[in-house]
Amino acid sequence: MKTILTGGTVVSSHGRRQLDVVVEGEKIKALGHGFDDKDAQVVDVTGCYLFPGFIDGHTHLELNNGATDTSDNFTTGSIAAVCKGTTTVIDMATPERGHTLKECLAVWDKMTEGKSSCDYNYHMSLIEFNESLAEEIREMARRGVTSFKMYMAYDNLRTSDRDIYRAMLAIKEVGGMLGIHCENGDIINELQAEFLKEGKTAPRYHPLSRPNILEAEAVNRYLTIARQAGLAVNIVHLSTKESLEVAKRAREAGQELFIETCPQYLLLDDHLYDLANFEGAKYVCAPPLRSLEDQQALWQGVSDGDVDTIATDHCDFNFQTQKVMGKDDFTKIPGGLPGVETRPELIYTAGVTTGKITLERFVGLLSENIAKQFHLYPQKGVLQVGSDADIVVWDPEARGVIQAETQLQNCDYSAFEGFETKGAAKAVYLRGKLVSENGELLKGQQGKFIFRRIPEKK
Repeated sequence: MKTILTGGTVVSSHGRRQLDVVVEGEKIKALGHGFDDKDAQVVDVTGCYLFPGFIDGHTHLELNNGATDTSDNFTTGSIAAVCKGTTTVIDMATPERGHTLKECLAVWDKMTEGKSSCDYNYHMSLIEFNESLAEEIREMARRGVTSFKMYMAYDNLRTSDRDIYRAMLAIKEVGGMLGIHCENGDIINELQAEFLKEGKTAPRYHPLSRPNILEAEAVNRYLTIARQAGLAVNIVHLSTKESLEVAKRAREAGQELFIETCPQYLLLDDHLYDLANFEGAKYVCAPPLRSLEDQQALWQGVSDGDVDTIATDHCDFNFQTQKVMGKDDFTKIPGGLPGVETRPELIYTAGVTTGKITLERFVGLLSENIAKQFHLYPQKGVLQVGSDADIVVWDPEARGVIQAETQLQNCDYSAFEGFETKGAAKAVYLRGKLVSENGELLKGQQGKFIFRRIPEKK
């Protein structure tokens, strides 16, 4: 069965053209004009943009933080993603200490297989390092998982600088990518203890215990280690003006690195932690929301091309039953925000319609750059012959309001409640199948694991 999308404007990071798109099976068969196939289903998408399926390069769709589970799982979270245009996610897979990466992969495969409504792969977390893990990194690459995650904060997850360096050498050997949560965990622990000792337990002390400088210091340390190892690396959820400046200086000195930020750091700010009735707990995430000055600096980085990708760090917990676990101790508030559903509409509205970014930049930030960085391109991230037919038919005139009561994410609040949006996915195709229209699921649980191959060095 062939489908021809006619009358739309195909957008890539390099330009836009009015082209008809022929889909056959799971792939894009042709692009051009004047296709005449009596057996094809012709869909008129005049007035719409045709984007490659969006990719969220940083999610926690199903996670246990040691005290509770995220309110979403792969079933609900992937529906929320695909109905609004995100056709692929790269989720954070985290092993238990003392267990193998192979065991962790099996756990995440069980969470996803036959349940996910969007395609998926994983970043494999390294919460410890030894010689056997070096071989496991090679095994992960052979099995299509080519990127890894480490932490400089959280006592149950972080490793030493020595182990980060050793892991970098192993990842470099297979041509993989590393991302690190950059905050100075030791100083954060001390600041938290000081606040609690003084009886300062409210959400407003969360950002004060994780000041900008502790992210910037960790980013600088991370890049220093990476420069010594000779590994190109990813800075995940960068949130501060100072961290961006550190990264830009490293780039100017010739270091290869990638920068990711998230909608919450572009659209929300730290005054929300002062909300009454414990409402500030809704916005507890790490890194925390920052100042308006940081927000402005990040938008400038997005506009200038310093920021490579926008992901969500989707990690949601219900306010009424889970965030309240930290009612008397801000360090016990489960950290994370819902976001996998709202990213495309938020960034299109706040970025494209305001002139901060072009359509082409929008595609790069939410799809093409992520595909290239994480070995998914050109199977994903672009609409060209031979690519997967992951297509978002985008109506630029659609209007909406983000509300918890209408969202698909399985969470009892939205971090962007009341945000008015312009532009939305009118239809979403996943490998040639029409899976959603106007934000409603038509065909679920169609997602599959996408094997990633590291290109051979020339």
